[in-house]
Formats: sequence, C-alpha cells, structure tokens
Amino acid sequence: MRSTPRDLLEKLQAHLGTIVLGKPEQIRLALTCLAARGHLLLEDVPGVGKTTLAEGLARCFSLSFARVQFTADLLPSDILGTQIFVQSQARFDFRPGPIFHQVVLADELNRAPPRTQSALLEAMGQGQVSLDGVTHALPQPFSVIATQNPLDLAGTYPLPDSQLDRFLLRLSLGHLDPAVEAKLLVDRRGEPLHAFSAMADAAALSGLQVAADRVQVPPDVAAYAVRLAAATREHTDIERGVSTRAVLSLMSAARAHALWDARDFVSPGDVRGVLVPALSHRLLLRTSTQGAFAREEAAHLLGEIARRVGAPR
Repeated sequence: MRSTPRDLLEKLQAHLGTIVLGKPEQIRLALTCLAARGHLLLEDVPGVGKTTLAEGLARCFSLSFARVQFTADLLPSDILGTQIFVQSQARFDFRPGPIFHQVVLADELNRAPPRTQSALLEAMGQGQVSLDGVTHALPQPFSVIATQNPLDLAGTYPLPDSQLDRFLLRLSLGHLDPAVEAKLLVDRRGEPLHAFSAMADAAALSGLQVAADRVQVPPDVAAYAVRLAAATREHTDIERGVSTRAVLSLMSAARAHALWDARDFVSPGDVRGVLVPALSHRLLLRTSTQGAFAREEAAHLLGEIARRVGAPR
C-alpha cells in the first residue's frame, strides 16, 4: 500500500521522539515547518534540546548539515563565503561558506551583531546569496533553523523585525516533565545523535513540500485568517499587528498542518493549530516585557483573539 504524507510525518515524529523526549507537539510543528518550506526559530534557555532537534531534523531526511556558532566577532563572510585569489591561475575563486548546505543551524543567532544577522536575509528570503555582483543559488530543499537565547542572558542582541519575519514558526521546547527527565537520567548514555539514522531523503522532503503546496484554501477559511489578522491590528494591547506577509506565512503553515490529517484542504483547526507559532513573534506589544514574558503575553493575546473571532463551520 502506498505511503501517504501523513504516514511519513508520523514515522518521522516517532523517530525524532527517540532523541527529543517528551516533546511530540514541538516535533510535530517543526516537521510542519519543513513541509511548508519554512525556517524555524527555537527560542529557549540553553540545554533543553534545541540543537539536538535541529540536527535530528536534518539527519531524518539525509540532508547536508552545517552548524554555525554565532558570536560577537562573527563576520558575514564567515557564513556566506568569500573570494580567494588563486595565484597560480591569476583569478579569484568563490569559496562557499556554511550557508551552502540544505539545513543550516544558526546556533545562538542573537549573540551576533545585526550586520552579521542580516547576512542571512537574502538566503532565507530568496534561497540565494549575492556576492561581488554574482548570485549563487543555494541547495534545495533549504532551511535555516536558528536557536535564540532569552534576551535577559548576557551578550545577546535583539533580532530585528525583518529577521524575525523570515522565520515561518517560532517554538519553545521548555523543560521536560519531571518523570521524563528522571527516565532520561537512567536510560541515556552518550550522545543520542550517534546512533540516530535517516528515515527518508531529500526527495521525500520535497514530496512533502509539493503535497503541502497542493492543499487548497477554502474562501471561508481565507476570510477567517484575514479576520484573525485584522483583530491583531485592532487590539488595544498590540502596538503593531501582523502584516499581509505574516498571513501568507500563516496559511503556508496551515497547509502543511493539514497533511497530518490527510486532508487536501485547510480547516479552521489547521489555522488555529499554527496561529501562535506563526504569528506570536510578528507582534509588537504595547507592554515593555521581553523574552519569555513577551512570548507568553503574545500567545495569550492570540488565544484571546482566536476565541473571540468566529470560525467558519
């Protein structure tokens, strides 16, 4: 019997669950993000499994992987690459940087200064890099998975709105349930990724992405998403609501979310299922809270809006 996108997604979710314990919903949303051709922002304190999840996603699909540790002295050329003069041939050759991989882990992205952060914008937005007047296409499928420390940690820079807007979803893993954490202490020995094998390949991921592209958006569901967006622009506790590009991102994620139920159309439940991870990082709140408090406040406001705005039947 032919495997469906839902079958593959469920197998991948279970496989990733062997290395990222107790986080099935976060794994589900991370796979949804890849199926929607999106970039993923993992925001949390160090040591909760963000890097393990990122590398595990790449290994699941046998994708080429590069990890870039973002620091205050990192330069754009350290990410994108540079021109090297080859004396024997009297010409410059382009030496590609780590961005030329299918999955790039931008670890602790907000420890780099804005100039270096901005080096990712073209790559994330258009799948290409332009250097010295030459445009270089990035390998496909391509995704940036970035980790971000809370802003109250020393040595962090806030990500600009233009950078945040390039991420389709923002997730937080959070701490483990005490019972799961205790089991981890008993069972885990060594690095979990050492024995972690692929379950699919790049073609399988491309197939998921094509399947998500084919999911239809009914007119009443599109109107529902627009009403949700309008509510963020009118809310008294929100300084700036979401843009039209944010609504397009919301619907891209909702299309991929529909694959989990083997549907070829987006339901209101799909929209609500990705509402917070797709829009919370795109809101500017009137309060002065930052970091985890701002994330929780944004999630609360979006939940309030979802309860107030009527969904189609």
